[in-house]
Amino acid sequence: MSQPQHARLPVVVEPEWLAGHLDEVVVADVRWYLDGRSGRDAYLGGHLPGAVFVDVDTDLAAPASPRGGRHPLPSPEAFARALGALGIGDATPVVAYDDAGGSTAARLVWMLRVLGSPAALLNGGVQAWRGPVEKGAVTPRPRSRTTRPWPAERLVDTDGVLAEAGSPDRLVLDARARERYTGAAPVPADPRPGHVPGARSAPWQDNLGPDGRFAPVERLRERFAALGAERADTVTAYCGSGVTACHDLLALEHAGFRNTRLYPGSWSAWGADPRLPAETGPGE
Repeated sequence: MSQPQHARLPVVVEPEWLAGHLDEVVVADVRWYLDGRSGRDAYLGGHLPGAVFVDVDTDLAAPASPRGGRHPLPSPEAFARALGALGIGDATPVVAYDDAGGSTAARLVWMLRVLGSPAALLNGGVQAWRGPVEKGAVTPRPRSRTTRPWPAERLVDTDGVLAEAGSPDRLVLDARARERYTGAAPVPADPRPGHVPGARSAPWQDNLGPDGRFAPVERLRERFAALGAERADTVTAYCGSGVTACHDLLALEHAGFRNTRLYPGSWSAWGADPRLPAETGPGE
């Protein structure tokens, strides 16, 4: 299964690189908090120079629904409109960051990369930035953005995950914290405890080293190989609502894996349907 080529930006760029290329990219602040804090307020209080604020709930998602989950992918038309309003044209390079290890900025980067657009995560996020910061909002210059359909081979819905459950060739990774996966410590956002039967626990946090930056590529490859990624025909990632799962998908790409897919509905869609099975405990 092929992926688009990204000649101009790797999955991850360093702060030092960004400091020398600020005038060549759109910098996107994608802070968002599960506990209800305002990402926009955090942005207004201080952001990288020239950064635009990207709202996970409105720019990167369609309205929530029981079948689609809390953060369904927006329609191609809606995403193109949002990007154009943010000043992101068809070939505009984007570097995105947050203050949580890239866990929410990964959503934007993954969405752009699967459409063939140049996009990267800022390694270490805002905490790793040593340059100046600005306060207040940045008003972007709108650009034209072509509507591009989501590539069907990079997505799977609830019915598809259910049909493939238990197949040794179809690896499913749960990017949530292990306590949510096992059901030992669910959060209020989870409709019920547990995980998709047969899914392996792959917390997105484990893609990072102690310094909050991505672990070396060799370590990431070993991690995902141990979970079965080398043997699988496809690797599907999910999380609570399809946001932090993108961190696992980017880490997989960074480590050289190409056969990856997102389950956008994630646990917010699966767990909300009482007809679907759920497992608790440590799993495999």
